[in-house]
Amino acid sequence: MIGRRLLWTLPVFAAAACSGPGSSLPPLPDATAAAYRLGPDDQVRVTVFNDPRLTGDFRVSDAGSIALPLVGAVQAAGRTTGEVERAIEQEMKSKSLFRDPSVAVQVTGYRPIFVLGMAERPGQFPYQPGMTTLTAVAVAGGFNYRAIRDYVSVTRIGPEGRPVEYRAGREALVQPGDVVTIFERRF
Repeated sequence: MIGRRLLWTLPVFAAAACSGPGSSLPPLPDATAAAYRLGPDDQVRVTVFNDPRLTGDFRVSDAGSIALPLVGAVQAAGRTTGEVERAIEQEMKSKSLFRDPSVAVQVTGYRPIFVLGMAERPGQFPYQPGMTTLTAVAVAGGFNYRAIRDYVSVTRIGPEGRPVEYRAGREALVQPGDVVTIFERRF
């Protein structure tokens, strides 16, 4: 009877050992070729042609806007640079600053990413376009000896504005503002 009980519980124990932390998370959706959407802490350069006084570097505020001289606050978070250009031009027209304004908006600095958990030097790091979870870990000094190295967790702000946690492989693309968590291996 004891032998049968051990055989019955052994597969259950083995299955539990194979499922590591974070293994039940939904997979990170594949990156799409959609245009980048601005968010708080992004740095942008606004160029107003024919008026260098209105040209400058600005940070997207925590409220999601940029404050431009003479124009005022313009919503930027959740918009592409092209959408922000049109919004600034519209504000300039409505305030009679220009009859036919021409504005260009360029991202000069992205909001940071964060690497937590079993990295050699976890912390906040600058985002670089094309960054993968593996390069994010490398920037944080690499995996430490206790890390699970096959997958990580990526927490990202979803379309509803709430954080969503996903499981991601080593080649998954990271986005600005993502939090990458490296899990601890069970010994």
